[in-house]
Amino acid sequence: MTDWLQPFVEFGFMRRALVATLALALGAAPLGCLLVLRRMSLVGDAMSHAVLPGAAAGFLLAGFSLPAMSLGGFVAALLVALAAGFVTRLTPQREDASFAAFYLMALALGVLLVSLRGSQVDLMHLLFGSVLAVDDAALLQIAVVTSLTLWVLAAIWRPLVLESCDPGFLRSVGGPGAWVHMALLLLLVANLVSAFQALGTLMAVGLMMLPAAAARFWAASLPGMVGAATLIAAAASFTGLLWSYHAELPSGPAIVLTCGAAYLLSVLLGPRDGVLSRRWQIRHHLQR
Repeated sequence: MTDWLQPFVEFGFMRRALVATLALALGAAPLGCLLVLRRMSLVGDAMSHAVLPGAAAGFLLAGFSLPAMSLGGFVAALLVALAAGFVTRLTPQREDASFAAFYLMALALGVLLVSLRGSQVDLMHLLFGSVLAVDDAALLQIAVVTSLTLWVLAAIWRPLVLESCDPGFLRSVGGPGAWVHMALLLLLVANLVSAFQALGTLMAVGLMMLPAAAARFWAASLPGMVGAATLIAAAASFTGLLWSYHAELPSGPAIVLTCGAAYLLSVLLGPRDGVLSRRWQIRHHLQR
């Protein structure tokens, strides 16, 4: 067991990668649970892709500059969110369809921008990240975004949950429905931007949505779901990093695949509507 954990003792880049992914798990898991509650799971995926053209523009202007790529990604994702919301309000089209249309355009634009001056390696770095290459600046950015996320969620948690469950009631009592919805989108974009340096624009959403989807099979309440999702994301980060080191695999995909394995096990074994649990309940009901 000691030999298995030796990478975290011996290598500083492994410790930084672990701290970065654990911090990302703390901020991303509550947001993922809220998106699942609001049936906006695919919006998280769309927003992660929307980061790419802004990050690519920052790369074209300043190379692999973390501030430039982060600012570009933040602006691009916000523009996609605002454009999708604008189309949804002015047309009968559903919000998920609007997000899908704009994120596909953003993804294609980002790949095109990188191809203008970058190489295949640069494109792979932007798409899939490199968690083992996280430096002190990226680690500080992740820590700041996670801290702000937790503070903001603590401040607006009750109206945010109410707006997720019954937005009509919140509007009827004069609640800040539009403001908390915008705050959720801002937190979502900020967390995806901070995660793309480690996991890339394609993998960043995996640490947010897969643990949240898995936690739904273990917890009955939203606080319990958030706690379960955070634990799953943290355990998947730890296990995925070790797996990638010993098997010599890319770290980001290994972490997301570990999250995926946790989701499949939850679907099968989860006590709340898991496959085996539902079969046992049906059999027990028939026997009575």
